[in-house]
Amino acid sequence: MHVMVHPVNHMRRGGIVRALKGIRVADFSHVVAGPLASHFLALNGAEVVKIEPPTGDPLRNYTQHAEERGMAPAFQGINAGKTSISLNLKTPEGRARAEAIIAGADVVVENFRPGVMDRLGLGAAAMRPKYPRLIWCAISGFGQSGPLADVAAMDQIVQSLSGMMLVSGLPGDPPLRVGFPLVDTFTGLLAAFAIQTALLQRERGLVEGQQIDVAMLDAALVMMLSVVNPLLMTGEAPARTGSRGFSRAPTSDTFACLDGAITLGAVEDAKVAATLSVLGLSDALDDPRFATRAARAVHADALAARMAEVLKTRAAAVWEAAFRAVGVPAARVQSAAEALAMPHLATRDLVLTLQDGARILNAGYRFAQGGPGTDRPAPALRPEDPHATPWEEETR
Repeated sequence: MHVMVHPVNHMRRGGIVRALKGIRVADFSHVVAGPLASHFLALNGAEVVKIEPPTGDPLRNYTQHAEERGMAPAFQGINAGKTSISLNLKTPEGRARAEAIIAGADVVVENFRPGVMDRLGLGAAAMRPKYPRLIWCAISGFGQSGPLADVAAMDQIVQSLSGMMLVSGLPGDPPLRVGFPLVDTFTGLLAAFAIQTALLQRERGLVEGQQIDVAMLDAALVMMLSVVNPLLMTGEAPARTGSRGFSRAPTSDTFACLDGAITLGAVEDAKVAATLSVLGLSDALDDPRFATRAARAVHADALAARMAEVLKTRAAAVWEAAFRAVGVPAARVQSAAEALAMPHLATRDLVLTLQDGARILNAGYRFAQGGPGTDRPAPALRPEDPHATPWEEETR
């Protein structure tokens, strides 16, 4: 059946309303993956109520600085624009209040271990029949079914189990964890995508409601699809190539310079020739070992060694300018602080300044109209107020 979707007029005085304006999200999740999913919904206009235990989301205290406890920067960065209420779900009063919030929601996000919400009487099995239009998103380490469903997980556990720790580094290196919660982050993004897809299904009349099962292990393997798909199709295990690019070309690698380091991205023959010309190594292409892409792959270390000898004679910034001048992808290795200080980012609407002066990252993409953003700070933890309903509070 073809369902006609009528355009919705989102124009109001003062500009275009964000796409999820009017969508209500009851967020029972904590730490990173779940809150990040609802954060992206909030950036796109959804009204998110964060339901926390009386002690608060543990992420509130993820800081080494005592004065930041309760509002750690990591917490603020993915909870801006939300409302918070603390409920003790172990009490009948707390559970009743939680159900009242669920009843008024379009979306529920939770990342308890499978079965926890059911034992509280607040799981999808109990709530969705009563409120069939709900989009229910459960995030967990290994999913709601399968032999590992009840096993506890966190980011580095899934990095370990998924094979991710044996993709980075060089052969013989110890397992290497990616230096930030990459799996949590991608899982949250995947969950936000799934929720918005389900909302579109509901809007088009394809489903009444939806139940979404997002697993960190599944997400990690999908994130590694560039190496996992070849493994599925050929049985060839991913190679550990260090900082060398996915192409394994020796001209697509990271090299030490007189100060710092530079990463090059020359893969195609024309870019390789331009790279070697900048380095004064054009004669290398006359060497049968380096004359073709296939030959360079076999003798990659030998060519990389010749390049390294030249690259260490000048500063990374000098080389960066020289390579970019001839169209070769090149970048100095920078710290995150140096990256944020780049004048380019000032043109990208990437950093939001909130009402309390805090600065956080935006969604990472731009719309010509009605794009993502918020100026509301992350909420302080507050006790349950039996006289207020979150959906009736002014949160915009």
